[in-house]
Amino acid sequence: MAAVAAARAVSVGPGLRGLPRTLPLVVILGATGTGKSTLALQLGQRLGGEIVSADSMQPQETDTEKVIDRKVELEKEDGHALHKRLSQVDPEMAAKLHPHDKRKVARSLQVFEETGISHSEFLCRQRAEEGGGPLGGPLRFPNSCILWLHADQTVLDKRLDKRVDDMLAAGLLDELRGFHRRYNQEKVAENSQDYQHGIFQSIGFKEFHEYLITEGKCTPETSNQLLKKGIEALKQVTKRYARKQNRWVKNRFLSRPGPSVPPVYGLEVSDVSKWEESVLEPALEIVRSFIQGRKPAAAPVRMPHDETENKRSYHMCDLCDRIIIGDREWAAHIKSKSHLHQLKKRRRLDSDAVTTVESQSISPDCDKELKEKGSPGQNGEELRPSV
Repeated sequence: MAAVAAARAVSVGPGLRGLPRTLPLVVILGATGTGKSTLALQLGQRLGGEIVSADSMQPQETDTEKVIDRKVELEKEDGHALHKRLSQVDPEMAAKLHPHDKRKVARSLQVFEETGISHSEFLCRQRAEEGGGPLGGPLRFPNSCILWLHADQTVLDKRLDKRVDDMLAAGLLDELRGFHRRYNQEKVAENSQDYQHGIFQSIGFKEFHEYLITEGKCTPETSNQLLKKGIEALKQVTKRYARKQNRWVKNRFLSRPGPSVPPVYGLEVSDVSKWEESVLEPALEIVRSFIQGRKPAAAPVRMPHDETENKRSYHMCDLCDRIIIGDREWAAHIKSKSHLHQLKKRRRLDSDAVTTVESQSISPDCDKELKEKGSPGQNGEELRPSV
């Protein structure tokens, strides 16, 4: 999701206001397949900066006792039970989190258990620090800029499909077989495999689960079908993940910016044949501007947003029996097909109930009198009850 290039807190002379400034921290964001690593390497080589990978799947610790942390243990418990426990120790955070969001609920409980301070209070203290804001505490590197690599979705989808094909041609299946044999085969036999934590949750392994556990135990035709199924699943989930990454960038940095969010500069990467002129040269100019303490010629990306929007507001839809977190999510839900279907269904039931009540509201005496006297016929004559 991100690559970080050129970032050492070294004084390089006065800035725009005459104060000492530091080399900038350049964050390169973008969906998978947009060329983040390529740009980071080129900037590092041209400008002499350091490169740090910020991949979410990069192992952080090798000590087995530390991989098995409290959060993982909490996530194994029932989601509603966890949420109820959180509501007792941190009602403010519980009101912002959906009971089904076990990871965030578990994380908030972990913070409370390890620090003795509620997660909401912990975040409140961070925001109150000098330089803090609605999104969190002060920036560790104030001289920062963000380069967002984005592409036309159709172009990116084709690129990602080709990327999967290239990975397969480069020996992906052999790598998966070896990994399965060393780390997952025993877990499968014990029915204890877990695709929700650690490296197993990363894209590219669980999609081939059926193929790996049945290879050599079924007919070649079945094995080939499972292989094709895994390849197609890998392509689909990769493209879906790319869309999710772009939504995250837009929501986190563009649609809901805070006062301390660094400027975001968009770089179009749809046409790789124009990489030098469309990506590398503009990126170099932006970073050099930050190094020299001047404003870049390129304008940062800005998106219209609602300052009053509350992304953590709590809404309960009685019709759909669902909890919705966030004003935007609530607005989308009440316009969704599922909600409108439930609304139509409720109105129909209410209408039927009113009709039933009205038919039952005629008094027995009136009903008896109508039966005795009869009712007018079509020509106005009186109809007598049959004997």
